[in-house]
Amino acid sequence: MKNVTILGSTGSIGTQALEIIRDSSHKFNVAGLTCGKNIKLLSEQILEFRPRFVCVDQKEDIESLRKVVDCRGIEVLYGEEGLIKAAQMDTDIILNSLMGMRGMLPTIKGIEAGHDIALANKETLVAGGEIVMEEGKKRDVKILPVDSEHSAIFQCLEGNKGEEIKRILLTASGGPFRGWSEKELENVTPEKALKHPNWSMGRKITIDSATMMNKGLEIIEAMHLFDVPVDRIEVLVHPQSIIHSGVEFKDRAILAQLGTPDMKVPISVALNYPERMELSTESVDFFGKGANLTFEKPDLETFKCLGLAIKAAKEGGTLPAVMNAANEVLVELFLNNEIGFIDIGRIIEMVMNEHIDRLLLKEAEGKDNKKLMVEEILKADRWARDYAGILAKECKVRKGEQS
Repeated sequence: MKNVTILGSTGSIGTQALEIIRDSSHKFNVAGLTCGKNIKLLSEQILEFRPRFVCVDQKEDIESLRKVVDCRGIEVLYGEEGLIKAAQMDTDIILNSLMGMRGMLPTIKGIEAGHDIALANKETLVAGGEIVMEEGKKRDVKILPVDSEHSAIFQCLEGNKGEEIKRILLTASGGPFRGWSEKELENVTPEKALKHPNWSMGRKITIDSATMMNKGLEIIEAMHLFDVPVDRIEVLVHPQSIIHSGVEFKDRAILAQLGTPDMKVPISVALNYPERMELSTESVDFFGKGANLTFEKPDLETFKCLGLAIKAAKEGGTLPAVMNAANEVLVELFLNNEIGFIDIGRIIEMVMNEHIDRLLLKEAEGKDNKKLMVEEILKADRWARDYAGILAKECKVRKGEQS
């Protein structure tokens, strides 16, 4: 029986993982669960799965938890320190489905503890991929992707390890605004942006899909996971979301993974690796939605976030962390109706350009910036959040003056 710790058990990925575990209770045991604010749902999960430890966001959440569930025999942790401790506690595999940069340190600490990682937290590899993959190799830890696209690539490479990858074909749905012009995007509201045509995801990821930043983050993830340079990763807009990604090898043969859009497939592949599981997911109807599979080039001018991510991938260093941090701040501001949809990409570009100027100044002063450290990443992350917030306020003031 495999012991599983789920970081972010009340989110979309976490709840679907627990559905898989519920249906295969002879295969899995829940070692630990962590959540942010949804104490009610966490309480229900504790009653059903009886983990050895849980972690909540705030210290006062512990009291709220104990009011609704008997926590005797369960170690209750809280905050960032609790999250890191949860990642270090005894288990076989950690499913990291946390949102944002808060997922990076638990991943690193989990790897250091010798745990395999089922990774659904993009920011871990976007900001710290170089460090994370190096630690994984050093400790002989498996890092198993949970993103549908990276899981597809991973599955295509099974049995082909060591073969030269010519190209990674990274598919994208195009989001709800595929084919729109920049002018049309000016009036996009959070409500419109949250209506994804194919996938049911969390709010932040859904907005990232609408701006196509999600695909940019996935390019950087793929670079680190599969050790492939950015110029050998091609994005294909594939509106049907049937082909989840593919790999072209040196002999020009292409292997791709197909399936109906369902996150339970990549979750189950990661949790039950190297075996597959029986799932109730629908098969592809090749005479229905699967009859006409189409592909388009991404519009990098209109959806500038994708181009910015490619730029960050090429530059490397702390620039991906800066881009990611600015994006997190700006997506939240957009969801709160404090900035416009197209302001997200515009302000990210300004933050990135300022960071590049700062790095050039450091180089001119003769400071060595080659060896990337966790502290550097976290420092760059904090700076980018602050600066993005300042630029967003200026943007809001200018718009107020114009109106």
